[in-house]
Formats: sequence, structure tokens, C-alpha cells
Amino acid sequence: MRFFKLDNTPELGKMTDFKASALCDVAEATQRYLTTFSADKFAVHSGKVFDNSVTLVRVEKTLAFICQTYREDVRAKRDSRLHDKGFLTENFDFYRWTPDVATAREIALKSTHARKTSMLNAISRDKIFLTKYYTKLLTASAVRTPVYNQALYALPYDELGLTLTQANNDLTLTRHQYTRQDIIAGALAEKKLARALIWLTEEALHDVLLQGTGVVDVNGVRRYFNVHRNNGIAYDYAIGKREQARYWYFAEVPSIMGYGKTLESKIALKAQVSFAGNVAELGLGKLFMVSYPQANKNISRLGVLADQGGAFDNNLFQLDLLADSYYGWQDYHQANKHLPDYAKAWLMLMKP
Repeated sequence: MRFFKLDNTPELGKMTDFKASALCDVAEATQRYLTTFSADKFAVHSGKVFDNSVTLVRVEKTLAFICQTYREDVRAKRDSRLHDKGFLTENFDFYRWTPDVATAREIALKSTHARKTSMLNAISRDKIFLTKYYTKLLTASAVRTPVYNQALYALPYDELGLTLTQANNDLTLTRHQYTRQDIIAGALAEKKLARALIWLTEEALHDVLLQGTGVVDVNGVRRYFNVHRNNGIAYDYAIGKREQARYWYFAEVPSIMGYGKTLESKIALKAQVSFAGNVAELGLGKLFMVSYPQANKNISRLGVLADQGGAFDNNLFQLDLLADSYYGWQDYHQANKHLPDYAKAWLMLMKP
């Protein structure tokens, strides 16, 4: 296991006040995906970077144990043992994550984004890059206006009713024809090729395309929009959000959603206990602990790998914590400025 090693003395800090119920919700939804969609070999596997001590059976048992513990504690009317460091070390094996610094440095050399280059170069051999992402709280309009002049589009009309495989194999479809810049310039609107779900500012559109989920209150009702299918152009880690050619079409969903091969199969996420990461190499459903100093003490938190993104291709140096929903960077930063950019990290598995 090149980047992971069994650690018999993990350095755990004070556990954050995450909701054990939320952790159970994500664990249960992810376990359901693992068992229901076992044919999804991209995500449902033990992991490509581990030895044979890390098995899919252990991953599923770990997720089940989280909910078993939570429910036992509720019935016993006691504090959650998932916040108890002694309970965790007694019942879980910890595998320390040493990040892939070499790849991070290679990406930094190619990057044209100064801040990103600096952050990647600062990754050390004992701490992963701990980024935070949020779902975009949108100010939107039901109709196009001079301010809200960019649509969040549903799948183009010529793709409705097609499976993902059918649509991906037909390169003549609208979805494969246009870049983000083409669509912002009006390519879909001019020819009426897709339905506008809601209308946004251009800045908000770039944000929601990056975050993958939009949250908007319409007439007092909170609505959620999630990425559905993209134009097939890869995310380029080396450039900024406005320069990305990748474009996502959206669909309305019941809550914040994470990984899933189809829109209907996506995993419902909860803030503060959900991680996005390299699902292709780590495998879906891994339980991670990250630890970091804060206010003169060490803090630890748990989360389940239940989401991914283009930024994680060939990336074994980063986890992305779902923070919450915010209108923009300033709101997000004010609520999360205490969180660090780097943290020690461990994969956790229920002991055999």
C-alpha cells in the first residue's frame, strides 16, 4: 500500500460536534449503493491502492457498524460513542494516508493559477490537502432578465428518454457539440435546444458548474438542482473556473446528491460528514478521519467518501469536505475560515 500504512497509534484529537445521525445517513445511503449497484466497477471495489487487508466486505461492515453504533446509543439515551476516541481506537483499524506529493508537484508545474500552484506545492508528506466545498445557494429568476441571463439547462431535447450509454454513443447529440463558452454565448438559447430550469447570473453559473449542486428558495420552497450529464470535456485542474470548457446539464433532485452512475441512483449527502475524493482509486464508501490543530488543540472529524469530481482524477493527495450551503465565497469563508488547508488523514475500517 504505497500511500497507506497501518497505524497502531493514530494521533486523534477532540472529535468535532458532527451529527452522528447525519454520519449514519450518509453511511447507510452509501452502503445501499455498494450492494445495489455492485456492477459499477468504477466505484464499487475495495480500492486500487490497498493490499488485500482492505476488502469490500470490511468497507460494508464499517458503514453498517456506524449506524449500528448510532442507533444503540440513541436507544440507550447516551452520548454517541462515535465521538469517543477510546471507542474508535478499540473498534477500528487506522491506515495513515501519506499523500502523493510527486503528482501534486507535477500538477503545480502545469498550473496557470498562482494560488492553486502555491497550495499544491505546500502539501507535505504527512498531511493531505483538505479542501472544502459547498453547495451554491442561488439567487435566481424563473424568467430571463438583464441580470439573470444565464440558464441552468436541463438535458437537451434530443437526448430525453435516452439511457446514458445510448446518449454517450451518439456523438451527434446536442450535448456533445458545445463548450461552456459556446453555451454562455447563447448557442442553446438561439436554437431552443434545451429547457431552462432557472436563470442565474454568469458568476453564479460558473460557481454552480464547479460545485455541482445548486440550492434555491423559490416562493418559500427550497429546491435542489444537481449535475446530470456533461459535454464530455474533462475538467482541467491547471486552469480557473471561467476557462473550463466542461459544461454540465442539470436536473431537479430532492436533496444534495453525491456519487451515482445515474441521477436516480445518486447518494444523498449531509454537510460536515461527506467527503468527495478519488473514488476511482480509493473506492466508494471509505470512512476517513482527518485531524488538524485548531485553537491550541487537535481536532478530529469523520466522514464518508460519497462523492467525486473531475479534480480527483489521478489525485491521491486530497479530500474535499462538504461544508454546507452558502450564497458565495464570503459567506462560506466566514463560516469556515477556522478550518485548515492541510490535515493528517486515516482510512478507518472496522476491526476483523
